[in-house]
Amino acid sequence: MSKIEFRAESKKLLDMVINSIYSQREVFLRELISNASDAIDKIYYKALTDDNLTFNPDSYYIKIDANKDKRILKITDTGIGMTKEELENNLGVIAKSGSHTFKAENEIKDGHDIIGQFGVGFYAAFMVADKVTVTSKSLESDEAFKWESTGSDGYNIEPAEKAEVGTEIILEIKENEEDENYDEFLEENHLKQIIKKYSDFIRYPIKMDITESMLKEGTEDEYEDVIEEQTINTMVPIWKKNKSELSNEDYENFYNEKHYGYDKPLKHIHINVDGTIRYNAILYIPENAPYNYYSREYEKGLELYSNGVLIMEKSADLLPDYFSFVKGMVDSEDLSLNISREMLQHDRQLKLIAKNINKKIKSQLLSILKDDRKSYEKFFESFGQQLKYGVYSDFGQHKDLLKDLLLFYSSKEKKLVTLEEYVSRMPEDQKYIYYATGESNERIEKLPQTEMVMDKGYEILYFTDEIDEFAIRMLMNYQEKEFRSVSSGDLGIEDDEKDTAEEEQNENKDLFNAMKEILADKVKEVRASKRLKSHPVVLTADGEISIEMEKIINAMPDDQQIKADKVLEINVNHEMFQALKNANEQDKDKLKLYTNLLYNQALLIEGLPINDPVEFTNDICRVMV
Repeated sequence: MSKIEFRAESKKLLDMVINSIYSQREVFLRELISNASDAIDKIYYKALTDDNLTFNPDSYYIKIDANKDKRILKITDTGIGMTKEELENNLGVIAKSGSHTFKAENEIKDGHDIIGQFGVGFYAAFMVADKVTVTSKSLESDEAFKWESTGSDGYNIEPAEKAEVGTEIILEIKENEEDENYDEFLEENHLKQIIKKYSDFIRYPIKMDITESMLKEGTEDEYEDVIEEQTINTMVPIWKKNKSELSNEDYENFYNEKHYGYDKPLKHIHINVDGTIRYNAILYIPENAPYNYYSREYEKGLELYSNGVLIMEKSADLLPDYFSFVKGMVDSEDLSLNISREMLQHDRQLKLIAKNINKKIKSQLLSILKDDRKSYEKFFESFGQQLKYGVYSDFGQHKDLLKDLLLFYSSKEKKLVTLEEYVSRMPEDQKYIYYATGESNERIEKLPQTEMVMDKGYEILYFTDEIDEFAIRMLMNYQEKEFRSVSSGDLGIEDDEKDTAEEEQNENKDLFNAMKEILADKVKEVRASKRLKSHPVVLTADGEISIEMEKIINAMPDDQQIKADKVLEINVNHEMFQALKNANEQDKDKLKLYTNLLYNQALLIEGLPINDPVEFTNDICRVMV
């Protein structure tokens, strides 16, 4: 029989299938198994309307056979089969889908959906096979036919012998190449792994002859290889079951089986949506962060299934970065089985699913925060930093969604509190939400800058993560209450001290100018402090860049060398101030000594490096003698 050529557009598409659409060669088996499942589904649908046809699930299966010596891989199904015309239409025109046509003609909407609706999956076989032979006998015909092709040059169709209804696909596997190992597609264990990975939830048994080493009968230590037929797939996905059927243990077992993490999940979310877009999802909020979570090596994403068939191991588009800790899977009947990673990024249905999932995750986290505070605090210890990055990233686009999920340590409560809890306790005369930054809560408690705010009885939030101040600057306010650093030039509570400080500033103008001249460009100004009570000196910042932000930015590898506008504040009520005044009047060298000492003390309080530690220690010794 003469060879029939593929149409020109089909040749082009076949080349795309082999070289572009699929990034992993192993998906060919997923595609062929999905087609086999469709073929069985079609008999099921016909049985619903044909009284002469009985559908007995036990009679339907998919069988995988590998012959390493002959380099043959065979996929057999007991499905509806194809006539000669169907072979020509479905396999002769690439992207012509028999399943899609069958679904349209039978108005199938619910229940057992047809997987392979887009007609290119079959040709993935040519990624691993030099030659593909399809022998099929239709339920509607007494004749069988064979379709055969070696790729883009075309195909042959001729009569064949086949006793049972169904389809048999024979792949003649390619020889190994320098950078491609095709032998693995004939290895028993590797085939099992592929089936479990992609097709574990296909609703019909996928069978293989498996070699097992067993004790030889009548012996105590002699073993022999025994071949027995086994069903490889589990068939019923957990997400298709009713929630009432499942226990927490079932969800935890699924978490462990899928290797989502080595910990015990904190909470799970089981979603079933049957609306404009249909999908099921099981999501997990882990208790602990993976070892590489805050590194470039970590890859976010949910497993993505199309009607029980895995199409992507990590679909990053389903999760925003700030919820990248979430693990789990999504299964939708409305997604194309053959869709590529690039196409998924623009898929409208996937974006709708992602939007809904985002809302569900936030809702679940708020629920944990409200009903199980201890668990939420443990979660926040692992992933709170990521939520703060979410507030700061994308120019604050997500801050309103995330602000109620944030926790900070409270000076008053001595524990983590929400912003809502802080604001609810604010006295009527308090203008701002106050915060202080530092390496630890213990260090912050000792900061001189906190004295005035503490004396007023106001609560202070302690920021110990590098991202904290950046996130809060992006948030700007909460419930119309502005955030204000205790190191800010204006705390909004200095009215009682303002006149005294200005009077001292004017009275000691020459002293402060002399100190500023000694320190040169190290500080923007030296001034009498309105905030200090018992401490002698403190550094504060004018402008948008705080001292803490300067430290963080300058620690980054790009070496930006950002500088905050520092102000050296002097406590004019401290006993050392008289020594400064005397030195200014009687001994300029001593004034320089005292000024440098106070400045370096202020640097140490802020956790900033001293420019010249040797000079600093020498200055201390000079004071002692």
